[in-house]
Amino acid sequence: MDLSKKRVAVTGGSGFLGAALLELLASRGVSDVFVPRRKDYDLTTEDGVRRFYADGKPDVVIHLAAEVGGIGANQDNPGRYFYANMAMALHLIEHARLNGIEKFVQTGTICAYPNLTPVPFKEDDLWNGYPEVTNAPYGIAKKAAMVMLEGYRQQYGLPGAFVLPVNLYGPRDNFDLHSSHVIPALIRKCVEAQDRGDAFIECWGTGSASREFLYVEDAAEGIIRATEVLDEPVPVNLGTCMEITIKDLVELIARLTEFKGEIRWDSTKPDGQPRRCLDTDRAKAMLGWEAKVGFEDGLRTTIDWFRANQDSIA
Repeated sequence: MDLSKKRVAVTGGSGFLGAALLELLASRGVSDVFVPRRKDYDLTTEDGVRRFYADGKPDVVIHLAAEVGGIGANQDNPGRYFYANMAMALHLIEHARLNGIEKFVQTGTICAYPNLTPVPFKEDDLWNGYPEVTNAPYGIAKKAAMVMLEGYRQQYGLPGAFVLPVNLYGPRDNFDLHSSHVIPALIRKCVEAQDRGDAFIECWGTGSASREFLYVEDAAEGIIRATEVLDEPVPVNLGTCMEITIKDLVELIARLTEFKGEIRWDSTKPDGQPRRCLDTDRAKAMLGWEAKVGFEDGLRTTIDWFRANQDSIA
């Protein structure tokens, strides 16, 4: 699909991933883009979705919008996170069918994978167990959207794509300590502790869990490639195949931010899923895509962005 000839709607286009994706769309010559603002369109309601399609008149929908956060936010909002993410997908996909949309692209989450998935995670393992309990409602809502897309492809012929990005990071991320994911939270902790001259920082869990991280621009490129070449919602992992323990991650961020204080671990807090690392062979084969930004390079860029914008971040 030549997106430069299409009107593309991007839900969540004003967010962290959305901003990177819009920049890449523009670089591909895509100028006819519609970004719904939350204050104007509540996409968790059918009325908001109906107006979104009536006003936006898209040919293609890339659905990035989500209500999401780290472990603490997931523990505080399990019902809301399931409802909001399920409701958005439910109404958006149904009205994509009613409006004859040429393609619907849904971003999933690796929180949908079973808690003890063998590493590296392969897409065929998605249904082999229950997700890690602290983020299961969010993960299951996203996985249900994939099932809905599969059903709509079979019954109505709606072309769709479904991608599973690993944990994202990069400039313009959410740096709120309660609702952010691990990298922005750690960057903020280390930078602010260094600025104050603190003797230590405190981190959740034991540090033994592992994670994989994908630079936001690499994720945006993968989503656009899926939009261009996929017509069926086969799950496709987007990641780097590089696993790092949280302990090693904290020490790396401390080194890059030049924080030299003590790192204390609060083992009363949960670690979350024990390991996360993706197999990305399907993305290479089906999309011709693989991550390009090195991890330390991406971290340095993110740290520099946070320092430059620190005063404007609440």
